[in-house]
Amino acid sequence: MSFAEILLIGVSLSMDAFAVSLCKGLCMRKINYRYAVIIAGFFGIFQALMPLLGWFLGKQFERYIVSFDHWVAFGLLLIIGGKMIFDVFEKEKEISKPVFEKMNYKELLLMSLATSIDALAVGITFAFLGASIWMSVAVIGLITFAICFAGVLLGNRFGAKYKKKAQFAGGTVLILIGLKILLQHLGIIHF
Repeated sequence: MSFAEILLIGVSLSMDAFAVSLCKGLCMRKINYRYAVIIAGFFGIFQALMPLLGWFLGKQFERYIVSFDHWVAFGLLLIIGGKMIFDVFEKEKEISKPVFEKMNYKELLLMSLATSIDALAVGITFAFLGASIWMSVAVIGLITFAICFAGVLLGNRFGAKYKKKAQFAGGTVLILIGLKILLQHLGIIHF
């Protein structure tokens, strides 16, 4: 597997995490670079570790992982996106409460997991193709980190003007990403 192919896989795998990073940036009143690094770090680490885990699981567990990974991703994104939408309406009652007070590590962990489940299957594929797993996970992790860091910054620029609408849109995007993952794996849509 060539470096260019691994690079393209890394960019492709990071797109769901990029969308979530945009949502997290949308919820910040003012950009917090420390939080942007933490968010990007979580996504980068998970996008790198999941292919590594897939690599070690290998061919013997492929049929089990493929059969439910899309349901797990859909469920996690539906819950997280639904909570974001719910919070929009709840926060209207609390005018003085900032949109993004502190980092919710549990939520970030769930989002990182939900957006990296497909990377597990990619790792299994890497095992079949004999790809260099260490180079692959390094490239995927670094690309995801950079793209997600940029996503938080871009999301914050847009979100400063449209906080509640942006948070509602962010929750909707997460639900739609989960639905897309589910429909793709069920063979209903092909992107």
